[in-house]
Amino acid sequence: MATNPPPKLQVQSSENDRLKRLKETFISKFGLAPVFYARAPGRVNLIGEHIDYCGYAVLPMAIEQDILTAVSLNKTQVIQLANTNPLYPDFTSSISDIHIDKTKPLWHYYFLCGLKGIQEHFSLACPLGINCAVDGTIPASSGLSSSSAMVCCAGLVTLEANKKTLSKVELAEICASCERYIGTEGGGMDQSISFLAEQGTAKLIEFNPVRATDVQLPDGAVFVIANCCVEMNKAATSHFNIRVMECRLAAKLLSKAKGLDWKRLLKLGDVHKEAGVTLEEMLATVEELLHPKPYSQQEICQCLGITLEELCTGILSQNTQDVTTFKLYQRAKHVYSEAARVLEFKDICDQTPAKAVQLLGELMNQSHVSCRDMYECSCPELDQLVDICLQSGAVGSRLTGAGWGGCTVSMVPNDKLDFFLSNVRESYYKTDARRAALETQSLFVTKPGGGAAVLLEV
Repeated sequence: MATNPPPKLQVQSSENDRLKRLKETFISKFGLAPVFYARAPGRVNLIGEHIDYCGYAVLPMAIEQDILTAVSLNKTQVIQLANTNPLYPDFTSSISDIHIDKTKPLWHYYFLCGLKGIQEHFSLACPLGINCAVDGTIPASSGLSSSSAMVCCAGLVTLEANKKTLSKVELAEICASCERYIGTEGGGMDQSISFLAEQGTAKLIEFNPVRATDVQLPDGAVFVIANCCVEMNKAATSHFNIRVMECRLAAKLLSKAKGLDWKRLLKLGDVHKEAGVTLEEMLATVEELLHPKPYSQQEICQCLGITLEELCTGILSQNTQDVTTFKLYQRAKHVYSEAARVLEFKDICDQTPAKAVQLLGELMNQSHVSCRDMYECSCPELDQLVDICLQSGAVGSRLTGAGWGGCTVSMVPNDKLDFFLSNVRESYYKTDARRAALETQSLFVTKPGGGAAVLLEV
């Protein structure tokens, strides 16, 4: 149940090779054994891209790849972080004086986001010091939520270290909001699925309040993740936050034109709700009230009757104030059409018609086209990989995650899986030496539901 805290499971590190290796790393770094472990999974979003922060439901599932952390407590009010990956250097800081640099999204800052979020929620004046060794199997900057899994794992570690209790939903909401410490103006999908996932099922995640509904995927096909091997860290660029602001501005202009309280409304979903119409009618409203030509800052100010200073300080985020033009029509059109595709995807899964696999595949294809053309969050490598996946037998293929790099997710009939994997290897990975070197961790079948965030006691 979402109202319960994350579960605690008893484990024997000696019976799990990964835990055993992590324990050995921990002892070599800190000179003592860990007292508990925490795990938070990554996720793949099947459909519903860039709409969670607009207030709309999404449809992800947790994957087996995760962030795993070994932990012990110390009495020095110091946090010591180590990583099993030598690319990520050790980090030490006072635990009561946390600084997160938004201009440098280093690995340990994501851990500090989760730590700080729990500290502030409970107003912990003297939080306990912790030693942590982190091991991750989620490819970095791949659109599979490695950064959010790190935040969730850190939140869970801090909660347990300080003997506090929160429900899964509360943890998800705190971890979603505290990721903004590093400058990401995201929604709550990644954190919600990390805490609310269950084995064997995808989830429809809805917001305000957060709630999760099982979605049983049809038999006859599997989902395959393929990494295009272009890394994109959404906190390292302004691409992501520009899209968030474009959606916010579209919501402002639409609500003002409809005579709604535009100063209060921030999300396209809020405008839809206040207008009391269907998603199809909202799409018609976009066609009627917004123009495809990009809006300048001056035109937005004119439409809203505000000054440039009011736009920059009252609406735009700090790292989007220098943006001169905004594509409001395109972003709103994607959001409302994608929100409709999510609901249709769930309905097909619930009703399981004879052509369910083909129908779901078509929705995934429509989603990618919209992400590519309307939201402009794809890249040439992702588009090439999607085309190869479709030519290799997938009934549907699309980018997953923020985009601008990272992974595709493809729906592949069971009887075509072997050919699909072979052809994608030959056509995409083996044509490039760098991709070929990364292929074993870049192309894999994923099972429904990798299990939720959990505490492991030794």
